[in-house]
Amino acid sequence: MKVLVINCGSSSLKFQLIDAQSQELLFKGLCERIGIDHSQISYTATGSEKVKKEVAMPDHKTAVSLVLTALTESGAVASLSEIDAVGHRIVHGGEKFTSSVVIDEEVIGAIEEVSDLAPLHNPANIIGIRACMELMPGVPMVAVFDTAFHQTMPEEAYLYGLPYSYYTEYGIRRYGFHGTSHSYVSKKVAEIEGKDYESIKTIVCHLGNGASVSAVKNGKCVDTSMGLTPLEGLIMGTRSGAIDPSVVEMIEKKTGKDTAGVMNVLNKESGVYGLSGNISSDFRDLEDAYIEGNENAIRAVDCFVYQVVKYIGAYAAAMGGVDCIAFTAGVGENSGFIRKLIVNRLGLFDITLNEEANKVRGEEKLISMPGSKVNVYVVPTNEELAIAKDTYALLA
Repeated sequence: MKVLVINCGSSSLKFQLIDAQSQELLFKGLCERIGIDHSQISYTATGSEKVKKEVAMPDHKTAVSLVLTALTESGAVASLSEIDAVGHRIVHGGEKFTSSVVIDEEVIGAIEEVSDLAPLHNPANIIGIRACMELMPGVPMVAVFDTAFHQTMPEEAYLYGLPYSYYTEYGIRRYGFHGTSHSYVSKKVAEIEGKDYESIKTIVCHLGNGASVSAVKNGKCVDTSMGLTPLEGLIMGTRSGAIDPSVVEMIEKKTGKDTAGVMNVLNKESGVYGLSGNISSDFRDLEDAYIEGNENAIRAVDCFVYQVVKYIGAYAAAMGGVDCIAFTAGVGENSGFIRKLIVNRLGLFDITLNEEANKVRGEEKLISMPGSKVNVYVVPTNEELAIAKDTYALLA
């Protein structure tokens, strides 16, 4: 089954064509600056050179149309009839979706109902669905939710200390994100360990510009660091992570910003970018500056590392122990430097880092030494493959 995976952002569209049975990647690419001047599409068919060109994309429907044209022009498929299904990444499913679902009008309506929880993402996701339905009539489509994997969290983990009516009436609770990645990586760890997924305790550290940690116990997520939105939890590239809510009021009073202005600061001007004095939100730049002895970079990276260590310790306590820790996503997969800083602060777990193995970048690898009480892995995430597999499982 050939599955086209679509991931619509507010002004972008990522896409991959995957053979869900063989797990072979056939085609991938990106549409950028949709609805903005100088929009462009880039794509690569397996075995071919990368194509990149500037082309007008006033809306997502145009972008989807260009993707479908590129599929045939590149030779990835002889005709669109070869595409058996489309898998759509949906950021927020609220409490309505605990797993992936086949898309119909009822599902689209439910996604719209929770759009206020992800106003930048869900509307764009729906536009992508509508465009595909119009341009590919009759092709079955599946919605795969970032929040679904975390719906197994118990009430004690997802409720905030607010009036309970805020939850029952407005759905204010912790939902968590990066769920497709956390699900894929935790299952992969069990596979590597040769253990039953329902009998292993794993902490997944999805570390990138957006970052989150999850606790997966016996095949179920029991806690995760992101909350109502992706702003909660770890210090990230430009996001503040968890803060005292009173900080918002104080910034308003001190700077004259309104709530929207403060939220912009928390989402786009904070994190390691803000802590480093605006050196960069890219951990590669910060790593270089850290090694050179830049005090601002050292401060930012150390704060980030401390937060990751703290969540790992908390989740080990919440699960009553941990068998494996997995690093994934851009920083987790590629920065041996950051991984080493984190593991070296996990003395409680009696882990000895394999310095040579830790040099790995973007490859599946055990990076702890034999005899360590907890096995530590690098596991590249593959959210698109996970979406394709979910789509295949629902439709096969």
